[in-house]
Amino acid sequence: MRLTKYEHSCVLIEDGDARVLIDPGNFSSGFESLTGLSAVLITHQHPDHVDLERLPNLLAKNPDAQVYTDTGTAEVLAGAGIEATAVRAGDHLDLGVGVDVHGEQHAVIHPEIPIVPNVGYLVGGRFFHPGDSFTPPEVEIEILGMPTSAPWQKLSEAIDFLRAVQPSTAVPIHEALLARPQMYYGHFQRLGPDGMELRTVEPGDTVKL
Repeated sequence: MRLTKYEHSCVLIEDGDARVLIDPGNFSSGFESLTGLSAVLITHQHPDHVDLERLPNLLAKNPDAQVYTDTGTAEVLAGAGIEATAVRAGDHLDLGVGVDVHGEQHAVIHPEIPIVPNVGYLVGGRFFHPGDSFTPPEVEIEILGMPTSAPWQKLSEAIDFLRAVQPSTAVPIHEALLARPQMYYGHFQRLGPDGMELRTVEPGDTVKL
């Protein structure tokens, strides 16, 4: 098995003749030129996991690649004219390499933000991509794609998840937000007190308050 990372949560898994791309989102780059893909797997509908602008061109270059995703994202993709097969926990896919589907829901970001469906994928019985969920799969995991930073997680939760899964190898993913704080800022503005002004100050800038 070979793993290639394309920033944030996007990874390409190659096993034999199978080439499976997971979560080509808008914080990732380099996946756009890939060809010969067997399938594209999407864990959930958030833009950092599925880029609706670049996905059609990717699929045009990979006409044999099928798209698999959760039920909610399948509806979003259908609205964008992209055909996808909805999968649920317990499903098994034969994509040239076996893929087992786990999980059902995204982690809670804030009680006022609706929870969306989220599925994880165990590829080849070895590598597990959880998407944005800290629900441990009820199987042994050899290699874990380990979410590193997100508005929905604390470091303590990440460590607890790592200890619960007990992988032999952990591969950090979902780390682009460490360099892109704007997503956090957006949540502060939307969910903060009414009438609050959010003032971001870049390093080296001076503002009058």
